[in-house]
Amino acid sequence: MIYLHGSLASRTLRHVAAGHPVCITVTMLDGLVYSRTAENHAINYRCTICFGRAIAVLSDEEKETRFAAMTNRYIPGRTMGEDYSPPTAAQLRGVQMVAVKIEEMSAKARRGGPLGPYDNDPDALGSSGVIDL
Repeated sequence: MIYLHGSLASRTLRHVAAGHPVCITVTMLDGLVYSRTAENHAINYRCTICFGRAIAVLSDEEKETRFAAMTNRYIPGRTMGEDYSPPTAAQLRGVQMVAVKIEEMSAKARRGGPLGPYDNDPDALGSSGVIDL
């Protein structure tokens, strides 16, 4: 499952919560690849594409649980009620949350250096390499 959240006024979340198909894409940019020939510039990346359908999360208890998990994922070790205030009932009711059940997914990535025809020639014009991000 992938959980998404946003404003109650979000047309996108309302549409998705109604059970319409959804596609979620996440891309991580790892590096800029520069070549001795401009047409061979590239990027190193990791990308995942997920397809599924969502249902609305209506329970305040489940929303609170999911938000605590999200916070802990990004800032491990933080405890609700100790390191930050728990959300109020009004805050939870003021957020639209959906749970997307993944039905299909694919992933791809590019790693490595430039692949231009002159990139391995130290006497060729220009420079080549990777700028890690």
